[in-house]
Amino acid sequence: MTHAPVPAVTVRPGRPLSGTVRVDGSKNAALPLLAAAATIRRPVRMGNVPDSADVQLLLTLLQRSGRQLARPSAVPRSVALLPLESRPAVPELPDAGRIRASYYLVPALLAAYGQARLPWPGGCRIGDRGMDEHFKVYAAFDDKVETDQAGYRVTTSPSSPAQVTVDLPFRSRGASVVAVLRAVAGGHRLRLGNPNLSPEFTGVLDFLRQAGWQADLARDVLRVEPPAAPDETATLDWSVPGDKIEAGTLACAIAATGGSSRIEGVRAPDVRPVAEALNRLGIPVRAEPDALVLPGGGTPTGAPLTAVASLDPDGLDADFEPALLALALGLPGTHLFADAVNPGRHGNLLPQLRLLGAEFEELSATRCRLTGPQRLTGTVVEATDIRTGSALLIAGLTARGTTTVTGLDQLRRGHADLPAKLRALGADVTEAAR
Repeated sequence: MTHAPVPAVTVRPGRPLSGTVRVDGSKNAALPLLAAAATIRRPVRMGNVPDSADVQLLLTLLQRSGRQLARPSAVPRSVALLPLESRPAVPELPDAGRIRASYYLVPALLAAYGQARLPWPGGCRIGDRGMDEHFKVYAAFDDKVETDQAGYRVTTSPSSPAQVTVDLPFRSRGASVVAVLRAVAGGHRLRLGNPNLSPEFTGVLDFLRQAGWQADLARDVLRVEPPAAPDETATLDWSVPGDKIEAGTLACAIAATGGSSRIEGVRAPDVRPVAEALNRLGIPVRAEPDALVLPGGGTPTGAPLTAVASLDPDGLDADFEPALLALALGLPGTHLFADAVNPGRHGNLLPQLRLLGAEFEELSATRCRLTGPQRLTGTVVEATDIRTGSALLIAGLTARGTTTVTGLDQLRRGHADLPAKLRALGADVTEAAR
C-alpha cells in the first residue's frame, strides 16, 4: 500500500537574510471581508485576495452557496462577486468544516435562504474556541439555533426586531463580525457593546461604510445603521490589506539571522506591536506607511520581552506571539510569553521547538518563560497549525544542521507560499516530500 508524500520543507542556516519582499493579502482580513461582500446586496470587486488555502476554500463555499464569482485576468489576485442567487434548497456545505471562518457564512445564508446549516468549524487545533457567543448574537436577533454532533442550524424569525442590542463579554473578533453582518443581512439597527477593534474588524466596518452603512464607535459601543436608500447596482471596489502576521513573521526571520530587509505591502499601525518588541530587543526596525524596514545593525540589549496575546485594541495579536517566541530563543535575556486567546497553541508549539533542543519553563498551559540565547539543532518537526509552522521555519534558520518541517499543508492554509518569500531573501529553504 502506498501513501501520498507529506509536503515538507528543509531549512538550513545560512547568510543573513536581505532584500525586498512584499506580503500577500491578509487571510485574517480577507475572510470576513469576503463574507461581508457576500452579505450586502450589490456587486463587489475585491482586490489583493490571497491565494492561501483557507481563503480559496471560502470562495468555493460562496460559489456553492449561490454566489457568482469571476477572476478578472487583467487584475491578478482580484475576485468579482455578484449578488447571491437564492436557490430552492438551503445548500449543504460539508467542506465548511475544514476552516474555522466558515461561521462568517451564516449571515449571507440567512439573507438568501432564511436558514443556514453548517458543520462545526475546523481550522487550527489551538484550543477550545466555542461558538456560544455567536449563538447569543443570533438569539438577540430572535433567530432559532439548533445543534447536534454534526453541526448547527440557524433559522430566522418572522418577528425579528428592528433594533438589536448585543453586549459581548470579551472582544471576540468572530462574534463582532457575525453581529454586524447579521444586522446587514436583515437591515437591522445594531448596538454592539465591547466590540473587537482589531484592524481585521474595523476593516469590515470601513467596507460597510463604503456600501452606505453607518458604523459609529463611541465609548466601547458600536452603533450600526442601514443606509436610507441602498444602492444595489453600482459595483463596490475594495482591497484586502497586506498580511500583518506575514510581515511580522518575516521580520522575526530576518532579525533571527541578523539581516537587513524591506517588507512592503503592510500598514505601519498594523505591525506596531512587532516593531516595538524588536526595538526593545535591540533590533532596529522602522515602520513606514506601506512597509516595515529592518536596516540591520544593532546590538541585542538582553532586555526582557513580555509578549502576551490580547484582544485589547492596543494589545499584541495572538498570531504574532509564536514568531516572537522563536526569535527570542536566539537572543539574550529572560522572556515571558502567554496566549490565553488560543489556549491550545503552546501545546502545539512548545513540544515541536523542544525537538530542536529548546528549553522552556512552563508556568501554565498558556504561559511560559525562556532564557536565551539557546543553541538549537535541526531535526524533523511538524507544522501542527499555521503559526507553529511559521515559528519552526524561523527556528530552523539558526539551528545547526538541517531542520525538516512537515505539515506544509497547514502552513499553506494561512500563507500561499511563505517558504518562497524566505528564499527570495536568501534563505536556504527547499521544498521536499517525505
